[in-house]
Amino acid sequence: MSSESQHAKRPVSAMLAGPYGHPFHPILVTVPIGAWVGSLVFDVASHVVEDPDFLARGAMWLIALGVIGALAAAMVGLLDLLAIPTGTRAFRVGLIHVTLNLLVTAAYAGNFLWRYAGQGPSGSVGVGQLTLNAVSLAVLGVSGYLGGKLAYHYGVRVADEAMQAEGFVPVQRRPGRRTG
Repeated sequence: MSSESQHAKRPVSAMLAGPYGHPFHPILVTVPIGAWVGSLVFDVASHVVEDPDFLARGAMWLIALGVIGALAAAMVGLLDLLAIPTGTRAFRVGLIHVTLNLLVTAAYAGNFLWRYAGQGPSGSVGVGQLTLNAVSLAVLGVSGYLGGKLAYHYGVRVADEAMQAEGFVPVQRRPGRRTG
């Protein structure tokens, strides 16, 4: 294993980015992903119920929650990016990943402001706002694919194979213990 790939497995700051083999970034991204998926579900649902106001408001606040969560995930993700040696394929993929995430976060922040303007949402969510939500989520999916490539293909911030092998050592049972 090259020293460059070993370097990318170690946290820049274990306190901020998570300990070796257990980064915080993948945990934190679940907040914006879940919030934004939920907001799209609420957007669509606002077109099929009699009183859509609560769904439109809920979608707006889920978008805001997602933006806040994305900013937290981005700060920690930046630390993971800094662990990757520059000039490598992994670093290039990381730059594309972070750029797409920043564009998505900016699109959602704009979508929130668009919805919040004036009296706030009322009635079904507008087609433009719903479309921006769906397109942003699709771009987030592409970025997530790249994030998966960083972790699963290049092994960024993933424990090395020797540590991973520990999980596949048979567990020694104590005599007299029943299992099941």
